[in-house]
Parts: sequence; C-alpha cells; structure tokens
Amino acid sequence: MPLTRGIGVWQATALNITMIVGAGVFATIPLMLKELPGPYALLGWIGAGLLILIDGLIWSELGAALPGSGGSYQYLLTAYGPKKWGRLMAFLFIWQFLISGPLELGSGLVAIDQFAPSLGFGFEEFNKAWTSKWVWFEWKDAGDEVQSLGMTFGPSRLFAFSLGLLIIASLYRNITSLGKLTVAFWIGVLGAIAWVLVEGMVHFNLTTAFAFTENAAEVPSPLAGKLGAAMILAIYSYLGYYNVCYIGDEVRDPGRTIPRSIVLSAAAVVVLFVGLHLAMLGTVPWESVPRTQERLDGYSLPATFMDRIHGPWGATAITVLLIWCCFGSAFAGLLGYSRIPYGAARNGHFFSIFARVHPTKRIPHLSLLLVGALMLFWAFFDLGVVINALITTRILEQFVGQIVGVMLLRKNRPDLYRPYKMMLYPLPCFLALAGWLYLYWSAGWVFVVLGIGTMSVGVLVFFIWARHTGGWPFNSTTESPPGATGG
Repeated sequence: MPLTRGIGVWQATALNITMIVGAGVFATIPLMLKELPGPYALLGWIGAGLLILIDGLIWSELGAALPGSGGSYQYLLTAYGPKKWGRLMAFLFIWQFLISGPLELGSGLVAIDQFAPSLGFGFEEFNKAWTSKWVWFEWKDAGDEVQSLGMTFGPSRLFAFSLGLLIIASLYRNITSLGKLTVAFWIGVLGAIAWVLVEGMVHFNLTTAFAFTENAAEVPSPLAGKLGAAMILAIYSYLGYYNVCYIGDEVRDPGRTIPRSIVLSAAAVVVLFVGLHLAMLGTVPWESVPRTQERLDGYSLPATFMDRIHGPWGATAITVLLIWCCFGSAFAGLLGYSRIPYGAARNGHFFSIFARVHPTKRIPHLSLLLVGALMLFWAFFDLGVVINALITTRILEQFVGQIVGVMLLRKNRPDLYRPYKMMLYPLPCFLALAGWLYLYWSAGWVFVVLGIGTMSVGVLVFFIWARHTGGWPFNSTTESPPGATGG
C-alpha cells in the first residue's frame, strides 16, 4: 500500500529545519574562532551557506526525479545502475554511514561533555581535576598548528557516556511515546535559541561584535586553509538541509515541494545561525573566548553569555537546556540511523545479519546495537576531531557521489521525468564539486587519509561480500556500466 503524500512545502521546510537546528551551533562557534579570529569567523557560516545552497540544487533535482524513501542510498543505486556499479555505490554509502552516522550521534555526546562543566555547583573544578587525555599521535594542520588525536576520560565524559547508554536502553525497549518525547526535545531547542536571540538583541553591541583587534587586526594567514576549517565546522551545524529527500514518497507534489523546501530551509538556517553568532559575540568579546584546545575543553560560550547577563543561574539554566537538546538529538538520530543498515540488509545491499528483527520487541536490535556501540566509542574523542572525521567520510561517497550521479542520469536517462531541473546546468555541479573537494583538502592530511582509507576498505569488503553472495561482479548481467548509454 503506497504511503500518503501529505507533506507540503511548509511542512517539509519545517522538517528540514527541525533536523538541522540543535545544540551544535552553540558548540562550534568557539572552534570557529580558533580558526578565524573575530568577525572573520562569519566567513565560515557564509561560505558554508553558499555551498549548501548550491549543493541543495543537486539534492533538489535528484529528489524531484526520484521521490521515494531512502535519499542518497536510492539516488546512488539508481544513478550508477541497480545491477552493477549502483550496488557498489549503495554499499559504500552504508559503509561510510557506519562511520559518519555514529560520529554525528557521538558528537552530541561530546557536546554534552563540553557543556556539562557549566552546570555549576563546583562541577567544573571537579571535572578538570579528574580528566585526563590519552594522546595517540600529533600532527600539524594547514595553519601550522599542532593537532592531536586521542581519547579523553573524565567525569563529564562518563556523564555523557551514561546518557548514551540510557538512549540505547530506551530504544531497545521500543518506547511508544516517541512523538511526545520528540516534541519535548524540540521545545528545549526552541527555548534555548529564542532565549539567546532575545537576550542578544537586547544586549547587542556593534563594536564588540565587529572588533578587528588582536589576531583579527590582519587578515588570517593562510586564509584558504583556515576558511576551509571553519566551513567544515559550519557544514556540521548545517547538516540536514536535505532530510525531506529521505521521505520523498510522503511528499505532496514532490517536483515542487522538495526543491522549494531545501532552498528555503538552507537559506533560513544560514540567517538563523549568523544571528546566533552575532547575538552571543555582540555581548561576549571574542577576545575572551579560548583559542587553544586545552582551554576550549569544558568551555561553553552560551553559558558565558548568560552568566554575563544573569549570573550563575543563567549559565546553569542554559546548560540544562543545551544538554537536554543534545540528548534529544542523539535519541532521535539513533532511532532513525539504526534503521539504515537494517533497511539496506533487507533489500539485499548489505550484510544480511543486520536485517534481523528481535522476536518479541519487533525492533532491528542488531542494527541498533551496532550503531549505538559506535556512537559510544566516538563520545571519547575531541569535538573538532569528530566533526572533521564525520564530514570527510561523507564527502566522497555521498556528496561527490551524488554530483557525479546526477550528471550520469542526465546523460544516460534523458527519458527520466524531471519536474525540476537545476538552472545553469552543469555549472552548479562543478561549483558544488569544487566546494566539497576544497573542504576535503582543508580537513588536513589525517582526515584525507581517513576518507580515502575507509572508502578503499569499503570497496574491498564489498567485493568479498559480493563473491560470498554471488552478486555483481561475480555473476553475469546485461546492464551497462556507468557512462554507457541506457545505464
């Protein structure tokens, strides 16, 4: 039985914005100031905003032409050919998801660790005294600054880890009140954002917000590397501008609704996040924000902002709201993400073990436990590391894969009904491709190697799996490879 197409433009736009807006924007602003000092940090939001608006045209054409459930998974499978290369691309999407999905969920737990010391009651001092970091190795980034990879252990990390366990346990019990919980989480997000925006508007100081002092007295160098690093942080906060594509078969008039909702939601969140940035840094001088990783650990800009205005109670109140938002984001994210390996396995495009359903709870328990365990693992890494790893592992298999895919569909499927076609094709494809590859390069050699390495291992695992199951390329098929007419 087909699903009801009842989602219109405004509902779809609201869905996208709901998935984008969370506590991430509050956690990433201090990290952006570390890369681009003072008002220059705004360039990160603007540059990333332009990229998602252009990339949104790619999503819009694919979503309008292939308005079913599955999003990237379905687009890659169709664009590259469902019997040959499309199977590989769909497998690689699920493969990278097993890294990037838990990274995204884990970042919410890391943000809880970041905010928790501002709860007050002496917890910040206690946390510092009992926190230690196990450094695996160090390297220099594009700005010649030393970066490190390692795991951090301490009271606030264990607090975040415990909340992660609670999320897994709750979803394993197959909670039936998800709708009410989602609304409660969303009210917390709206409350935090509205409070910051109102207070920021009342206490805004133009001179404070646009102070070209200290390091901002000169143009940051190297600007290309630092801008790219800031844009990666902004892209992390913007993720979700395309979420309507994953429920395309429930969208009314998808040829118009999907493109409009993507562009509207992308433009709205760019304005909103720039507004939040200015609201806080129009009150808290950017020079007072820590710019070294050691001092950034446990620092909360929104808590500092509220403490300046209302004192300790304000800092505690906004911290509780932000922790609630992070918990809700990870809860909702794990619910949805745990179904992706399950769905792919059911369709024969991933390991069949993840298609199993619990005999009494009727949930994809193995898929849930896999994604949940990986989420808990990433909760012990630094937020900057988690964000860079998350973005770079998605760029090649998902974003670049879709850009090539939309061009393959234009060439090989001219008969495909396209209710929406991007303007100035193929210019947006080349601009989006350049933008994503620029961010990939800006992440630094460690994350470039991570991206290429995970993709290479994924290809190897695919061929081993295909040989074991007797799938392509180890059986005969008549379908043409990508680039051949009719593929």
